[in-house]
Amino acid sequence: MPSIRFRIISFVSLAFLSMSIYPQMEKSSPSEVGMSSIYLSRATQRLQQHIDEGDIAGVTAAVSRDGKLIYFESLGLMDIALDKPMRTDALFRTYSMTRQITTIAALILYDQGKFEMNDPVQRYLPEFKDIGITFSIGNENAKERIIPFDLIPRVFTNKEWSKIEKGVVQRSIALNAFLSDIYNKAEIVKAGIIPEEVIYKKSSFELAMANFNPPRNIYSPIIGVDLVRTSADEFYVLEDNCRTPSGVSYMLENREIMMRMFPDLFKANRVSPIDDYPTRLLQTFMSLAPPKCENPEPTVVLLTPGPMNSAYYEHSFLSDQMGIEMVQAEDLFVDGEFLYMKTVSGPKRVDIVYRRIDDNFLDPLSFNPESLIGVPGIMNVYRTGGVTILSAPGSGIADDKAIYVYVPEMIRFYLGQEPILDNVETWRCENASDLKYVLENLSKLVVKEVDGSGGYGMLIGPKSSKSEIELFFNKIKSNPRGYIAQPTLDLSSAPTFVDDQVEGRRVDLRPFCLIGKDAQLCPGGLTRVALEKGSYIVNSSQGGGVKDTWVLAD
Repeated sequence: MPSIRFRIISFVSLAFLSMSIYPQMEKSSPSEVGMSSIYLSRATQRLQQHIDEGDIAGVTAAVSRDGKLIYFESLGLMDIALDKPMRTDALFRTYSMTRQITTIAALILYDQGKFEMNDPVQRYLPEFKDIGITFSIGNENAKERIIPFDLIPRVFTNKEWSKIEKGVVQRSIALNAFLSDIYNKAEIVKAGIIPEEVIYKKSSFELAMANFNPPRNIYSPIIGVDLVRTSADEFYVLEDNCRTPSGVSYMLENREIMMRMFPDLFKANRVSPIDDYPTRLLQTFMSLAPPKCENPEPTVVLLTPGPMNSAYYEHSFLSDQMGIEMVQAEDLFVDGEFLYMKTVSGPKRVDIVYRRIDDNFLDPLSFNPESLIGVPGIMNVYRTGGVTILSAPGSGIADDKAIYVYVPEMIRFYLGQEPILDNVETWRCENASDLKYVLENLSKLVVKEVDGSGGYGMLIGPKSSKSEIELFFNKIKSNPRGYIAQPTLDLSSAPTFVDDQVEGRRVDLRPFCLIGKDAQLCPGGLTRVALEKGSYIVNSSQGGGVKDTWVLAD
């Protein structure tokens, strides 16, 4: 027998279904359609009980049968502040109520014999043949696709993870110190460690951030570091992701899938949990509240460009997991020294904006004046301490592939420490000597666009044809500043299910470091898999898959 809670949720869900067609429905008594008026009155009592106990402020509920409306009640208040009674025509924000409605619809179809509970999903939705989550990248030729999920997890011992943790945290702290420095005193430039033109001629350097420090001097509260393993004890950093590193939602979803399918494995192997990551993420954000914030629990929102964005799934997922509002530009406005969010109860002050839109579109008054997805005036509120923007505008300079070369020196300069994790040897094509070497050895190297992402704009020399190598030769020669090159590493492989058998496939790892009041690394990460035999490209946009990442506790 279903619980009372389930029955009430289902009952209220029916209300949303019924109210939409209420004007066209014929009213009837419960007895005329074979239902009990006594039980419906009990439903009223139970709903009122929830109101009296403070579980809900008010409710509108309806029940129909055979196309006839037999129950329609409004109880409680629709506006507590104004002591306004609930009305039968009240409008509700449904949020996640669609899942209850969908469940009811599915149960009706099941009752009609349209499907069986054990039927595979792909029988009715062929596009769900592979387990995975949708992903695309902002490319004119891009198509949304499903990321294949591999059932064999990637496993790290606690000792192995300890080195990764220390190295990624060290690197993340240094990158934030670098950002604070270059937007203020530029000591690393004065010391001759990084050439001035490498920083200040980049489009990712934002003049609007000059002579300004965000709360706690944290520019990038989330940093994803891409790692590859070349031997038992050797890990190398491929690149840093400081603006808005993607993949957290996939990390969490991978774990959810595995725990549902193999719960006993987690008990037997003492796998470190990652389910508290959304809570840690929110706590990190709150620790970076702006100077003018007076609320002990700052209001945080996630700013998304909208459903057409390639990472919209992740935006929605993270806002839901953190319990914060996901908003678009039209939901926000600046008034005086503060930023506000429009709500049904009136404007609500916003303290922290986790923005998932690019710098150029953030504020049409400070950046691109043609932007329709930004908030006019938000940068002025930010600089005067009325709101915190995360990650800070201009953070992207820290994950520029030309800057990557200098991160080991950043660690030495700012922290006085030796790097725990090494960079992959890298040639900057804007240097004449490096350019000469790269052009002469293209067939042996991996070449990347400085501003590229998603596995696009790459040349893997050993896997490329003569025509592809010739094409890149001309590209690099015409724009050397736009490219770097690295050796073709012998990446580690992991057991992977391929065509109903287990084969080795190359993998990388993106762990996520949170930096606010404290610096901490989530004990897991996004393991990406090159599913094609012999391939080095693990990017999801290029046909790669994902694995759950296990860190075993001591």
